[in-house]
Amino acid sequence: MKLAIMQPYFFPYIGYFQLMYSVDKFIIFDIVQYERHSWINRNRILSPNLGKEWTYITVPLDRIKQGTLIKDVKINYNLKWERNILGKLTYYKKIRAPYYEQIVDLLIKIFDKKYASLTELNIKCMEVVSSYLGKKFNYEICSQKNYSLENVKEKDDWALEISKIEGATTYYNAIGGMKFFNREKYYNNGIDIKFIKTNNIAYKQSKRKFVPNLSIIDVMMFNSEKEIEKMLNMYELI
Repeated sequence: MKLAIMQPYFFPYIGYFQLMYSVDKFIIFDIVQYERHSWINRNRILSPNLGKEWTYITVPLDRIKQGTLIKDVKINYNLKWERNILGKLTYYKKIRAPYYEQIVDLLIKIFDKKYASLTELNIKCMEVVSSYLGKKFNYEICSQKNYSLENVKEKDDWALEISKIEGATTYYNAIGGMKFFNREKYYNNGIDIKFIKTNNIAYKQSKRKFVPNLSIIDVMMFNSEKEIEKMLNMYELI
């Protein structure tokens, strides 16, 4: 069984979805401390200012105390962030992104509901994207699993212990985390470990110079489901 574990990001880049769809089970890792300026509540889209490549779309949060776990992070609904995000996305209409209307309709359906937590919103975003792409998203939420993780002492122990409990034969991780993992430790526990390295993916973003690694929203604005399907297979296992 192939397993991956990731924090719940807000409309992440395509490499995150490559990881999701390459495994048999995906664990939403929400039991660690929320870090400010992470991808949990923000991501990047094209900037309407041609002097800048990108701008953030952000979900504002209720006041967070030090040590708050991701699962306990709440959205600040006093701020009209949904309207702000949709407003920023009108730039895609201006530059005639071919799938603007379809993708905005998806976002409106997501934003029409109020969510009990940021994690719930982010999971809903991933479910909707997966449904749009015709992909199966097989996930479980870490905080609902009651894992016994008292043996966790180092950064790579979280994934190792969960892999052992889940009976995984191979653990998959994004390439950015490669420096944190001791491969020999995993091998000694009968678990193979692979890192997904996304290939150079480029597509036409209107007449602009291509800006890579933006939110999946940007990918969907400019590409059909079939084109995105091809991109999802553009990676190497290391």
